[in-house]
Amino acid sequence: MRLKNKVAIVTGGASGIGAAAVREMISEGAHVLIADLNEAAEELTKELDNTIFLKTNIGLEEDVKHMFEQVEATFGRLDILFNSAGINTMEKIDQLIIDNVRRIIDINLTGTILTSKYSLKLFKKTRSGSIINTASVLAHVGQVKNLAYAASKAAIVNMTKTVALEYAKYNIRVNSISPGFIDTPFLGDDKELLKSYLEQAIPFARLGRPEEVAKVVTFLASDDASYITGADLQIDGGFLAK
Repeated sequence: MRLKNKVAIVTGGASGIGAAAVREMISEGAHVLIADLNEAAEELTKELDNTIFLKTNIGLEEDVKHMFEQVEATFGRLDILFNSAGINTMEKIDQLIIDNVRRIIDINLTGTILTSKYSLKLFKKTRSGSIINTASVLAHVGQVKNLAYAASKAAIVNMTKTVALEYAKYNIRVNSISPGFIDTPFLGDDKELLKSYLEQAIPFARLGRPEEVAKVVTFLASDDASYITGADLQIDGGFLAK
């Protein structure tokens, strides 16, 4: 029970890595507020004790502010923020629809900045806390048709380091994870087409499982990671090692 009585917010917690992280944190004793636009998150709250759902657009500052007011009113504190929410639209640069780019940046980057901003106000009160931001292997390498997504994730790696430096004096830890190809709805419907590519590109020659990422997130959220801040942990089956 590494997170016993800890209070966490998980954005994008309705499915995929976010939902796996919610389950893992609950199994470790945490109380979790699930923030998502997908109301399927309500099913998780029925399945799991000690969870509440708040429909939230993390790209809107008023929504984010309200989310943190709610977590403080409900639980009285905050210990963990896991920024899992993210979106993507694959387009080549000469075919980019600028509104799609703005939306990707709003959710992936601005949303992560906003949630960090308001979480830090609560963390400073207790002089403790852990933020885990979701970057990607595409923060470290390029990929065709993924300019906006890759740029947003690369920015997250750097903002993580910056916030970690700014708030270390308050004993607040800020880290990011860079998942590779994980078997979630985010990957789309082309998993079969990926198989031959995966055998060549990933030393483990398979997709990662959401639970494998969730366990790393829970580690970073726990006191087991008490001396880790400003780090980016790659969870990619060796993809970036090549």
